Amino acid sequence: MAEAPGLHSVVRTMGTVFSCTVRDAATPALRTALDEAAALLRHLDAVFSPFRADSAVCRIRRGESVPAAWEEEVREVVALCDEAGRRSDGYFSQRHSGVFDPTGLVKGWAVERAARLLRDAGAAHVCLNGGGDVQLHGGPWRVGITDPLRPGKTVAVVTSDEGPLAIATSGPAERGHHIVDPRTGAPPRAGLASLTVVAPGLTEADTLATAAYARGPGARAWLEALPHVAAFAVTADGETWATPGPGRSAP
Repeated sequence: MAEAPGLHSVVRTMGTVFSCTVRDAATPALRTALDEAAALLRHLDAVFSPFRADSAVCRIRRGESVPAAWEEEVREVVALCDEAGRRSDGYFSQRHSGVFDPTGLVKGWAVERAARLLRDAGAAHVCLNGGGDVQLHGGPWRVGITDPLRPGKTVAVVTSDEGPLAIATSGPAERGHHIVDPRTGAPPRAGLASLTVVAPGLTEADTLATAAYARGPGARAWLEALPHVAAFAVTADGETWATPGPGRSAP
């Protein structure tokens, strides 16, 4: 738990591990906020898990109503998914294999919400990592990007002196070919081993990384046209490319 001069916690939920570091004095308010952030992540797993029969996602799939206490969060997620779909020309989708599945957005959104909760409690320096996708506030922070072709190695580093800044990576290295082009239902033919997007918020970074990877060969040009966004990619043959934007990356 506590580490001088700050706080640290680990939460296991949503099928992954969330770790949070707060580099501020460990006040009672921040300790409470850290517990509330952990509770929020567990709550959002209960609402949006596609593997829990009583979740909102599974209820919607069965045509059932959602508990009133969850309706506002569900509406927000659906609206964010719709916006991500429009912004990406349909390459981000909240439907997979014909069923409602907003999980491509929920984890990043949950991390961003939990980090904001800590900020609202007075934390100036926050790093919240959800399964490799990171939301930063304050700084300085250095976040390594894993080399998808050499497990355990770092291929680049993103630095942040102030934030907010978020880093999200998509690709088949961890979970196989789970990202498909919604238009074809098949994995994209981009020749990419991983694609990392850096943006101010993790909801945006996560959905853009997913959509860009699904877009395939057009990913780089599309990302270069987006304001306040940077990207770093590793190709299947080990080459790399990057776009300009927030944060700094180095090999």
